[in-house]
Amino acid sequence: MNAQRPSAFIASIRPALVLFLLLTVLTGFLYPLVVTGVAQLLFPARAAGSIVSRDGRAVGSRLIGQSFGDARYFWSRPSATTPQPYNGTASGGSNFGALNPALLDAVKARVAALRGADPGNRAPVPIDLVTASASGLDPEISLAAANFQAARVARARGLAPERVQALIAQHAAGRLLGVLGEPRVNVLELNLALDALK
Repeated sequence: MNAQRPSAFIASIRPALVLFLLLTVLTGFLYPLVVTGVAQLLFPARAAGSIVSRDGRAVGSRLIGQSFGDARYFWSRPSATTPQPYNGTASGGSNFGALNPALLDAVKARVAALRGADPGNRAPVPIDLVTASASGLDPEISLAAANFQAARVARARGLAPERVQALIAQHAAGRLLGVLGEPRVNVLELNLALDALK
């Protein structure tokens, strides 16, 4: 009778093990391979990370923000990823609540940096220039944030402010389906367009 118990146990657990292995192969290997293959076939640039290249060299992605600190460039939305900013493997917000003193200190420091880079600009600082997003990786800023920085960028590059404003308008993206989100501009693409100006 004792000899029957191990064989009964093995017989009862065998279907669970077979199902576990089958689902592991299906959902862990085959499904990701099929999805990746279809994505590579139908959307090759997006499946490869929407990489932006200049002169045969990758300079960034349209999907992940980058840090720009030079006055000649538009600055991105702050990143909350640590230990380095815009780290795609550490996507996430700071989780600081609106009343958290650490958030207030960070916002004050960012406002001071923006004011220090453009002392004559007394316009209200757009919120997306001083607060991180939920992902900490946003590649875009609002048109208000771009326009806030336009005079500084024009001055640093020796360009007419109207030319920089026209560049912002040229790279602006509207609301999704005309109603979702806010008008915005991709910071990397805007900065690359600035570099391409003669």
